[in-house]
Amino acid sequence: MEAAISQRQVLLSIPSSDYKLISTMSRKMGWTIHRQRKSGLERAIEDVRAGRVYQADSIEDLMAQLNA
Repeated sequence: MEAAISQRQVLLSIPSSDYKLISTMSRKMGWTIHRQRKSGLERAIEDVRAGRVYQADSIEDLMAQLNA
């Protein structure tokens, strides 16, 4: 007879410096960690807000910017 295991999901925000410790501890306890990743759209919006957007007038202009 198998015992029913009750599981609960928890969202935990920790500093990046503590991630390695938490990861090691979770492996030893038999827990799983799922990191929430940003979608491509979310990353693109962040790029626009941070000013990491470039424009080129033509393909030659684009190539000149890439080579510079």
